[in-house]
Amino acid sequence: MTADEKFMREAIRQAKKAYALDEVPIGCVIVYEGKIIARGYNRRNTDKNTLSHAELIAIKKASRKLGDWRLEGCTMYITLEPCQMCAGAMVQARVTEAVIGSMNPKAGCAGSVLNILEMEGFNHQVNVRRGVMEEECSRMLSGFFRELREKKKAEKNRLTPAAALPCDK
Repeated sequence: MTADEKFMREAIRQAKKAYALDEVPIGCVIVYEGKIIARGYNRRNTDKNTLSHAELIAIKKASRKLGDWRLEGCTMYITLEPCQMCAGAMVQARVTEAVIGSMNPKAGCAGSVLNILEMEGFNHQVNVRRGVMEEECSRMLSGFFRELREKKKAEKNRLTPAAALPCDK
């Protein structure tokens, strides 16, 4: 197992914590000098807070651990391509490298919709590696959204009044 796989597996473990809370299963870890210094997983619904993304939680913890807002020399392993808010925070925090599991073609800002992490106009760029354990990360997300659709459909069917259903005459 490579170091990338080892750390991405830990990010996946974090994502599974979000999954257990019925949150979108996104997880990340931040590595400094070969050791995990911070972990985070999605908690937006649990915390009822827009800012409770895995990456922002991990950045806050890593900054506390290092005693600095600058995360130079750090690598963030993320199960899903970051959104614009998280990508911007990664640039602002001076994260050195991002290792991404699954890309997000509808909202990703590390190469899908935008590429904030590698934008030359900013004072800092994050080196990006994509597709590490992509299949496992994608499968977890797809499974979560499939289950969510099934739950919503079952709930809708449960709430539909019998009078609205077609009947045999």
